Amino acid sequence: MKQEGNKKAVSLKTLTKSNVWDIQENDIFRMVDGIEKDPEAKESLKKYAEIIKTAFLLEELKDDAALLKSKYEKMGYKITIITFDEKNKLVWAIKKRPIARVSDLSYENITHISAAKLCEVLGRNFGGGWDSLSQSVRDIIENGFDISTTTLPTNRLHKPGGMYDKKVNDGYEVLEVPKGTWTEAIFVKVKPQQEKLRLQLQTHDEDEIPEDTFNKPDEDDIEFEEPTDFNDDDITEDNYRTTFTISEDEDDPEGLEILDPDD
Repeated sequence: MKQEGNKKAVSLKTLTKSNVWDIQENDIFRMVDGIEKDPEAKESLKKYAEIIKTAFLLEELKDDAALLKSKYEKMGYKITIITFDEKNKLVWAIKKRPIARVSDLSYENITHISAAKLCEVLGRNFGGGWDSLSQSVRDIIENGFDISTTTLPTNRLHKPGGMYDKKVNDGYEVLEVPKGTWTEAIFVKVKPQQEKLRLQLQTHDEDEIPEDTFNKPDEDDIEFEEPTDFNDDDITEDNYRTTFTISEDEDDPEGLEILDPDD
């Protein structure tokens, strides 16, 4: 069961570190074809190259000599020449990054592989079972797949009507990890599209414009409110403060002389 790719054709201007995993070398060649006619795309080519490198090995060759091209083609690269004018051109050697080990898995590519492919990667990398994976790797995997496990005596694992049968009938791929006379079964299934979309919305997008919180009060800010029912009787000797010092001078019968506090 394969993950669903983007239905809309990807262009250079819509390329992201996630959807770049949906495309192949020939798609990139199509995108850069005629780029010299688009000044904006031409100016941003280095930025697009960095995004492409997320999912592809990209080497810029010094020239398009047949010997150099042949060397890279033998290593599985495909070659394209980006021509700007008669004197300016780029030669790219491009090869899709393999997903062969658990260390190759990322939040960007995990939603672009099938459950069978994931089982293949897991089976090639460990023998200790699901719990032998680091928490960070498990988090990445569970971002795109429903995972459940069970460990049973090997002769009971395939018991008719048991958990193994029910999971397979429900569309799960299964990886079996032998553990002596016991076997751990790891059940893998692509998460429903709706749940995947929710998870993608929760994942931080590095291109996202952060919310402007400059004028928002901090949580620790104190909110002051105007008093409502003010009552003179509420003023007491203990809670009243004044900036005046009351004078006891007979020449100041009102007692309102402001005295120097240093006196």
